[in-house]
Amino acid sequence: MSTTTSTTALSPDSARQGYDRSRPVRVAVLGVGMMGQDHARRLATLTAGAELVAVSDVDVVRTDAVAAEFGVRAIHDPKAAIVDPEVDALVIATPGFTHEELVLLALEAGKPVLCEKPLTTTPETSRRIVEAEAALGRQLVQVGFMRRFDAGYQQLRALIASGEYGAPLFLHCAHRNATTPPNFSSEMLMLDSVVHEVDVVRYLTGEEVVAIRVIAPRSTTSAPDGLQDPQFVIMETESGVLVDVEIFVNTTFGYEVRTELVAEKGQARIGLPGGFEGGMVTQSGRGWGGSIPKDFKERFGAAYDVEFQRWIDAVRAGTNVDGPGVWDGYAAAAVCAAGVQSLKTGERVVIDLGPRP
Repeated sequence: MSTTTSTTALSPDSARQGYDRSRPVRVAVLGVGMMGQDHARRLATLTAGAELVAVSDVDVVRTDAVAAEFGVRAIHDPKAAIVDPEVDALVIATPGFTHEELVLLALEAGKPVLCEKPLTTTPETSRRIVEAEAALGRQLVQVGFMRRFDAGYQQLRALIASGEYGAPLFLHCAHRNATTPPNFSSEMLMLDSVVHEVDVVRYLTGEEVVAIRVIAPRSTTSAPDGLQDPQFVIMETESGVLVDVEIFVNTTFGYEVRTELVAEKGQARIGLPGGFEGGMVTQSGRGWGGSIPKDFKERFGAAYDVEFQRWIDAVRAGTNVDGPGVWDGYAAAAVCAAGVQSLKTGERVVIDLGPRP
């Protein structure tokens, strides 16, 4: 956080040449629900070189309340915030169905964007953003797949890349949440939750996902009527790495994200509670031999902090993106759409991303 101010906006030319490091990047957060408020706090109190200058949301009361909390401007129309001359860069944390329009407007304005996942809700709309940024000739959009900034995932990726354990054969993933919000649908297990595993697989292996199948076993009695929870997802990568994901979003006991690598010459696990390295741990509502995060902010809070700092540093350096870009967002959207198709049909679905601009 910086206390210096300026009336000079970040122009497309200055973004291309490198940011003036004598002043902070003035950021507006679009969408101030739970995630947006957390990002606003992060920018206002933790991120060096950033200055939170505005928040924007169609909910007028909530916008005004959050703006008052941080002592910044309230802009009730997110589109107005994008073109505001006192805003240099944008964090988009609005609902996914709004992302396409807002990101395209930001590209037109030449302003760097950190867009929360999903990039958009369909592969077709994500592809339009890929092509729009390609036509612009430079990267301006980073997608908020924060797990890439988690220390455990970075260590696992480095291990795979080193070749020390030989080629990866399997990735076993578990993604568990205590409860779901109202109106959470069976498709949202894929679109809102497994989307992270899709990106993780691509990040860890450096390969695209080429096929997916989703199997729905019996539903837990803790799930609302009509919600298919849990689900079991099987993905295949280009070289034949097999990935399974247990997605279970009404466990009742907490938030847990685990990944285990099985390679030719060894195994590695991340996300085990309390740094547990071996043996057996049992867990239930009655307690167990370790601790478990209560929510995603506890599990990945540090990763979000690193993500935002590296994004701001990239904006100031003129590179604008230091993490997953629009192609990563598009690939995740395409795999998730195929996963929803498989959930409905029970069939294995092949994925073709098409040419990369």
